[in-house]
Amino acid sequence: MILNRIKKKIMIAPFVLLVLSPIFMVADSFAGYDYIDITNPFIKKIPIAVPLFKTMTENTHEQKAAHEAAVLLSETLDFTGYFKIIDRGAFLEHPDKTGITDAAIHFKNWTAVGAELLITGGISITGDRITMEMRLFDTFKAKRILGKRYSGGFPDQRTMIRKFCDDVIFQLTGDHGIFNSRMAFVSTGTGKKEIYISDFDGYNPRQITKSNSITLSPAWSSDGNWLAYTSYSQGKPDLYIKNLKENRGSVVAKEGINITPAWVPGKFALAATLSFSGDPEIYMLTGSGKIIKRLTRNWGIDVSPSFSPDGRKMVFVSKRSGNPQLYIQDIDSGQVQRLTFQGKYNTTPSWSPKGDKVVYSSLGNGHFNIYLIGIEGGEPIQLTNDAGDNEAPTWSPDGSLIAFSSTREGGVSRIYVMTSYGTEQRRLLTMPGEQTNPKWSPKNIGN
Repeated sequence: MILNRIKKKIMIAPFVLLVLSPIFMVADSFAGYDYIDITNPFIKKIPIAVPLFKTMTENTHEQKAAHEAAVLLSETLDFTGYFKIIDRGAFLEHPDKTGITDAAIHFKNWTAVGAELLITGGISITGDRITMEMRLFDTFKAKRILGKRYSGGFPDQRTMIRKFCDDVIFQLTGDHGIFNSRMAFVSTGTGKKEIYISDFDGYNPRQITKSNSITLSPAWSSDGNWLAYTSYSQGKPDLYIKNLKENRGSVVAKEGINITPAWVPGKFALAATLSFSGDPEIYMLTGSGKIIKRLTRNWGIDVSPSFSPDGRKMVFVSKRSGNPQLYIQDIDSGQVQRLTFQGKYNTTPSWSPKGDKVVYSSLGNGHFNIYLIGIEGGEPIQLTNDAGDNEAPTWSPDGSLIAFSSTREGGVSRIYVMTSYGTEQRRLLTMPGEQTNPKWSPKNIGN
């Protein structure tokens, strides 16, 4: 039962009007929330019922929108990995017919089908305006946890659903989750390797670069406004730093390679590997591409930095011991410690948003797989197995999910998502060409 996994008292939220206009206005309901321990690898999915939405009229357009809203809400919640969506065919009552208010709900009918949570929704359309009302209930306590009302243009329906899902996750976990995040990745859909961006769930992919060459290693700034990446558009690997909203930026085109950028959390600065001095070393750069200082000093290739959440340390790949291994360096002192000792070829590390783990790719038995290791070292945990090559892992901003590329489908690389414990591995999106190098953005960024 959900009661066994909740640590704080449920508080009931009043309905809040959220007007969705060109500049979205956000209204918080209340400060208290339930807490589901998402750090528990054995957490049981919460059975949740999402009936069809109730309409105000018999208008065909409204009926279609109501069905689409319920399906989208179910899919969005299911993506998180926290919920088991109950089949609507098992329902004993149908709020789209009987009503969605607190008084209209017969909670025993929902506990009887195993639902621990219930979401009811209503929808009305007037001209090109849509109003949606949604409620979250704890069926065992027979109480409403959350209630929200949203109004906006008809194209805002997906935004309304995501905003409500964000509020649901906050009530149950204390974290605002992933719903305002995006995914950058490389795709060969045009015949060349170009960078694309999609919503967190793979929806609405759009091409960002048009270099007509090889483009690699997208990296988000903390505010989500800047993207750094490597491009061969001038015939060699140069570093590009681009403002996504204002179409401006800079290029680091020093002699040699300029690759594997990573932004420092909370700062307009980034690290990247440059080889103008002869040996590929990691440097700290300003957001405009000027060198601040050299970070690594060791003969042997140093690449692929990833910063701790506080920006004080970075994990990176180095061949200083002979084979590519992971190392952690303190930024201020420069002290370096080796992190991995197992595996002969460990690459593409990503430091977790919680700060306690690093996920990376390792070659073994002829294939790359994703591994997880604590920042103090120890025995790594293998997350993928016997499913092609699995590379370039990246954390969701709340640390609950990991995206990665995999060749498990006939040798063609696609983007996949799994929980942080390696469960529920599924493809993120379907599009022409191959998709590689995923990079999850920070949370709460603009579109």
